[in-house]
Amino acid sequence: MVKKTKKGNKRLVIVESPAKARTLSGILGSEYDIRASVGHVRDLPKSSLGVDTENGFAPKYLVPKDKKAVVKDLQSAVDKASEIYLATDPDREGEAISWHLIEAIDTKDRTHQRVVFHEITPEAVKEAFEHPRDIDYDLVDAQQARRVLDRLVGYTVSPILWKKIRRGLSAGRVQSVALRMVIEREREIQAFVPREYWTIDVDLAKAGAERSAAFTSSLAGHVGQKKIEIPDRDESHRLVQLLDSASYAVADVKRKPQSRKPNAPFTTSTLQQDASRRFGFTAKRTMAVAQQLYEGLELPGQGQVGLITYMRTDSVNIADSAVAEARDYISDRYGKEYVPDEPRSYKTKAKRAQEAHEAIRPTHSARTPDSLSDALSTDQMKLYTVIWQRFVACQMADAAFDQTTIEIDAAPADGSDPLRLRASQSVLTFAGWRQAYEEQREDEASDEPAPSADLPRVESGDALQLLETLAQKKADDGAGAAETPSGPIKPVQHFTEPPPRYSEATLVKALEENGIGRPSTYAPIISTIQDRGYVEREARALVPQELGFVVNDLLVEHFPDVFSARFTAEMEEELDEIARGERPWVPVVQQFYDPLESALEAAAAAPKVEEVTDEMCEKCGKPLVKKWGRFGQFLACTGYPECKNTKPLDGEEEDEISDEKCDHCDAGLVVRRGRFGRFLACPNYSKDEGGCQGTTKPLLVKVGVPCPQCAGDIVEKKTRKGRTFYGCATYPDCDFTSWQRPLPQKCPDCGKLLVIAGRAKERGQTPAKCTECDWKGSFGTPEPEPVEATA
Repeated sequence: MVKKTKKGNKRLVIVESPAKARTLSGILGSEYDIRASVGHVRDLPKSSLGVDTENGFAPKYLVPKDKKAVVKDLQSAVDKASEIYLATDPDREGEAISWHLIEAIDTKDRTHQRVVFHEITPEAVKEAFEHPRDIDYDLVDAQQARRVLDRLVGYTVSPILWKKIRRGLSAGRVQSVALRMVIEREREIQAFVPREYWTIDVDLAKAGAERSAAFTSSLAGHVGQKKIEIPDRDESHRLVQLLDSASYAVADVKRKPQSRKPNAPFTTSTLQQDASRRFGFTAKRTMAVAQQLYEGLELPGQGQVGLITYMRTDSVNIADSAVAEARDYISDRYGKEYVPDEPRSYKTKAKRAQEAHEAIRPTHSARTPDSLSDALSTDQMKLYTVIWQRFVACQMADAAFDQTTIEIDAAPADGSDPLRLRASQSVLTFAGWRQAYEEQREDEASDEPAPSADLPRVESGDALQLLETLAQKKADDGAGAAETPSGPIKPVQHFTEPPPRYSEATLVKALEENGIGRPSTYAPIISTIQDRGYVEREARALVPQELGFVVNDLLVEHFPDVFSARFTAEMEEELDEIARGERPWVPVVQQFYDPLESALEAAAAAPKVEEVTDEMCEKCGKPLVKKWGRFGQFLACTGYPECKNTKPLDGEEEDEISDEKCDHCDAGLVVRRGRFGRFLACPNYSKDEGGCQGTTKPLLVKVGVPCPQCAGDIVEKKTRKGRTFYGCATYPDCDFTSWQRPLPQKCPDCGKLLVIAGRAKERGQTPAKCTECDWKGSFGTPEPEPVEATA
């Protein structure tokens, strides 16, 4: 594979990361010198806009201080190299990194070429080095336009937030649109008015059949009419009376085979969604683990090996060689009947997908997850397993089902119009792709649903009876007393539910469906709106905070078009046109900047986001206003800067006094709010000499459940990144912790601790699982109310 170089000099290969460099070293051999740039080596300055808005938006790039040593090292390697290969990632950002490398170092007229591969395997790398190319400056321009646009928004709109709300806030061309989507969904939920409706199920059995042959049907409507609406209890009661007196007969039986095709292999978006649903991974965590799998991991006896293809992609294309390998593997492991007649191909549904890329897949189908059990971490194994399963499944035969639908007529005794009931069942007859992979939807629990009772064999015209009638007849015949259920006709009250809050998975899906952002930006977008305190992640749901509402409302008021989903999606399309060489980048930026500049002037003249109160300053007598600080809202004097009086809001947690006493001055400790939540502090604390130097203590919130290890109190805590978890109050003496909230009930199987298991599907029901055994279920009791402890 390697040809000797002239004068004995090595060929220089530059990649982004040390891990990728190590994997390539094992493939290319000693004739190549492989170095890592550790990301970008040039960027816009942090201290200024760095874009000349008066002269074609020319960016002013510089080498950051922390990259000067890297550039110096690369320059030394260039001076010794015979040829230079730029092997950065196969996307726009990778193309831009290659361009920045050439601009930052002096190649001294040496040949420099771009090599692109979507998987780090000997075959793919050899192919790339046999067909090098020049840097694609259209891709560079598209990435440069994105960088300039993001800088123009971030460095011009963010100062508006600092002046109008508080310092430290940020706006982003795409992140603020994502925040707007979360806020608008929350307001839709707040404005939602539940509507009552009822459903009615009826337990039936064939006349003369055994009780075990009973099945459940659902009221669908009147015969020949559309679905029936049952708006309230009175209508439900009327229909129950009709059904109770009705005679039942099978009107029709439909039996037909059904098939279901496998899903396409993963893209960045679908991988993030699936990892969130299955494992609770954040988008950021998913991408970090996927990058480790792509860049390569040490395998026993094999060295550093790349395990998956490039993980930032919106394409579902698959290389022909990978398809052929998968089909051979499926035939050997599962049997020939699991291999479809023709190889499967998929077409990307996402807008503006780059079809030249590949889907995320394992580099070799035969490298099963089991074969890597000793080489991967827990997170790596979880993600590799689901990538491998999804890819193998996508080349397998359809799953086959037998679908049975029974239409039932109920003729009321009073001669009124007959009612139509329906019972359906789908039975898996051939697993097909489901033998390798089982999908999990956002609204499903992690455990498999309980199987429904089989439908009996009936034909059109067969008479049916209510289950209660059947049970009574058997008792009358002396067959033994049968336990009669509460009733065969089961009316159930429901209320319509508001749309659910976005989770990271559903927000990524919404961003992709609306054409907002790119595969490489989904994770940073979601991380940023959480890091800024605009949104918090609670039980996987993204919950907007008050600060998020304030920031969003200001941006939408003054920049309604700039931060709209439609406008942002159109901008993405224009960036794609730049990447295809269909238009220059400067006019696109100019078209964006002109309305932004006008909006900035209007926003600068707007008043600050402050709320005047009726309370007067006790020092100067001027009104107090509500302002935003690092830890929330507070009261400040309108006489600032002459009067610098501030105080917490009335009724806020800062005014709470605990039972704990200060170690130094014996004053009652009060509740304060800090960077990592609430804590206890001395009200007399002062840095001045002579002031109280009392230490702070954490404020612990009891959940009302004893610790399973030491019987102490379990309390709610937060990590440094703000994620809630539960631990023992006696830590460090007891190290019990749980990410899920403990419940007061005990496991009915083993008597051990139960914790909440996901979101409730039924109103008033709390899903639960045992921490020791496999029990899973739900309780109708509400969650325990938190009880504040002192420290």
